Amino acid sequence: MIIGLDVGGTYTDVVLLGNEGIERAIKVPTDSGDLFHTVLSGLDQIVDHLELKQINRVVLSTTLTTNAIAQDKMPRVGMIVSAGPGIDPEYFRTNSDYHAVSGATDHRGREIEPIDPAEIIRISQRFQADGIRHVGVVAKFSTRNPQHESQIFDLIQPHFEKVFLGHRVSGNLNFPRRIATTYLNTAVYPIHKQFFQAVQNSLENKGICIPIHIMKPDGGTMVFSASVDHPAQTILSGPAASVMGSLAFAFDDEDTLVMDIGGTTTDIAVLVNRAPLLNPAGISMGSYKTLIRAIETHSIPVGGDSTVRIIDGQIRIGPDRNGSAMAFGGPGPTPTDAMHIVGCMKGGCREKSIAGFQVIAQQLHCSVEAAAFQVFDRTCRMIMTEAGNLVDRINQKPVYTIHELLEGYRVNPKKALILGGPAPCMAGHLEKISGIQVGVTPRWDVANAIGAALARVTSEVILFADTQQGMATAPEESFYQNVDRNFGRDQAVAKAFELLHKKAIRLGAEEKELEMEVVEDQQFNMVRGFYTTGRNIRVRVQIKPGLIQEYDTIAGILSKE
Repeated sequence: MIIGLDVGGTYTDVVLLGNEGIERAIKVPTDSGDLFHTVLSGLDQIVDHLELKQINRVVLSTTLTTNAIAQDKMPRVGMIVSAGPGIDPEYFRTNSDYHAVSGATDHRGREIEPIDPAEIIRISQRFQADGIRHVGVVAKFSTRNPQHESQIFDLIQPHFEKVFLGHRVSGNLNFPRRIATTYLNTAVYPIHKQFFQAVQNSLENKGICIPIHIMKPDGGTMVFSASVDHPAQTILSGPAASVMGSLAFAFDDEDTLVMDIGGTTTDIAVLVNRAPLLNPAGISMGSYKTLIRAIETHSIPVGGDSTVRIIDGQIRIGPDRNGSAMAFGGPGPTPTDAMHIVGCMKGGCREKSIAGFQVIAQQLHCSVEAAAFQVFDRTCRMIMTEAGNLVDRINQKPVYTIHELLEGYRVNPKKALILGGPAPCMAGHLEKISGIQVGVTPRWDVANAIGAALARVTSEVILFADTQQGMATAPEESFYQNVDRNFGRDQAVAKAFELLHKKAIRLGAEEKELEMEVVEDQQFNMVRGFYTTGRNIRVRVQIKPGLIQEYDTIAGILSKE
């Protein structure tokens, strides 16, 4: 049996999946101030009176790190950045305890200027005096030669609880984004570590001692223990879970919108031939542009429990949420109340919704029923407008799926899959106003948790070779190997696959899930005078994202429910 758990802004969904489909499904209110106990409450209820030995997989999706960044509630950390000639690293400052230091390496990994150990020790002492326990270290072109980062690590590591090195956080080239990624990894580390230890200890006390996985924003998972060293990989895992929850039910021959309409937000994504689109540059979180690989998603502060108000005679939905709908005892009118009044949503007290909409109706100078329909229509149109905006933004740049670059492709969705609490109520109206076919994902109410449960482990490896210098490297994997001038593309791919296999198993993948593929392959000659002096080779390989092999049986059962 598999447990999938997804933490949403309003509810945390938990499912127990077995050979017969969903064995159990529950919802618990999300306490944004105490996500740890929210998660434990969900797990407690789903395993109640269950033989724990039957559970062979647990996958969590959490908004803990996302919220910490969005609310700027991250602890104080230190950053040491070495850039050398070129753009001043002060342009990429992430926080107040940020120090640019001497030392430089060129684009081929050759040292131009050594670091100054005395300078590093002074900064380290300052961090210690200020009570800083976690430090990030980034050197330009460390993905070509991590020597300077390693030297700084050796100088300061004994004095701090955790030191993150940029080349281990991401093997991608992009100095500003690697600084931001390393900073976020360092800043959310203590928050995520505390969460990990608490969940691990609690599950062990219940007798659940199997490896636990956690969702990543690229639609895959990794073993929970590995996430302690890569906590920023848990950012925006919720939208990824909703995409994966729709994947098994998408259309092979159509571009498809996926819209997860929750209580607080709506998350929107696009599938092309059942493959999610990828943001190749990486996640942007506020002012932080990162190298964190992610499914291309767009979140808007519009959901079933968004606050409804009238401003200058105009209906405004959100962006805030003050609680649940009045139909469920909440403090003010919401789109969910509108849906109760128009008659497409059940389960709450319609009379409370009608009472709450009296003020809205008076301000709009119409009946309660007409006011409710206007709010319902406005909510649907806002969602479809933002979906169209996402498609327009996607079409302004090269289109990448999680598998490949689609050269010259233009996304043009004619179908949509929706999930989340209001999904069945909104499907018909969304179809009417948009002109596209809108379907509801099976088990729309807990599809996020299903997506988390069924997502497979993903990972990638980037390998670079410079045959003139006689070196092949994958710094993120701590791999360095001397090569001769005959080293070529085929050997680079074979070595990258070997490293990827080891990494995926370490992250919790099973042999049967290891569908490896090449997603980037570049090679060019280095010429001096009239002679070729060597080759630069860059290869990126990945475990093909998707659902675990058991998904087809479970998806088939769910489709018939």
